[in-house]
Amino acid sequence: MEEEPKDVIVLGAIKRGNKKFEKIQKATMIEPEELNSILEKLEDRGLIDVNEKKSFFGKKIEITVTDKGSTELDNRIYELQEKWNQIAAVYKSGDKDKLKQEFDNNKSFLPTMMFFGIMDMMMFSMMFSMMGMAMSDYVPAESMPPDTAMDDGGMDGGMDDGGFDIDIGF
Repeated sequence: MEEEPKDVIVLGAIKRGNKKFEKIQKATMIEPEELNSILEKLEDRGLIDVNEKKSFFGKKIEITVTDKGSTELDNRIYELQEKWNQIAAVYKSGDKDKLKQEFDNNKSFLPTMMFFGIMDMMMFSMMFSMMGMAMSDYVPAESMPPDTAMDDGGMDGGMDDGGFDIDIGF
């Protein structure tokens, strides 16, 4: 599947159960016009089915992944995992220049790896520390899916002392 990584993200969002245009758009954060174009391309390739159903409130369109689309997605996720393993191996070797080259070569795949949870986010941030760079140099904030956005790990200075709360029923 030689599509742009956004096509893979859209296919993944549908396979995760987002069957309506609005839900797919929210999950992928892709502009409606571009999303429509991607959906048309996926349908033309036989990777998704677009079904019109009648309901009490009128017609509703439901989008599902075909068997061909599911197989294609599984193959792409495997390829992305292999790319991540290569990047991780270079990081572990300690070669900063080679790591930067790996990121340059795979820049377009980083948001997709984030979307599917392929990369270890802790290791990812340590890679950028090692290179003395910011993640935003490679992955714009708007490309990061909402459930993968980096935060401070809960280190907000709240009142919780980090201990265990045990209720023994007395």
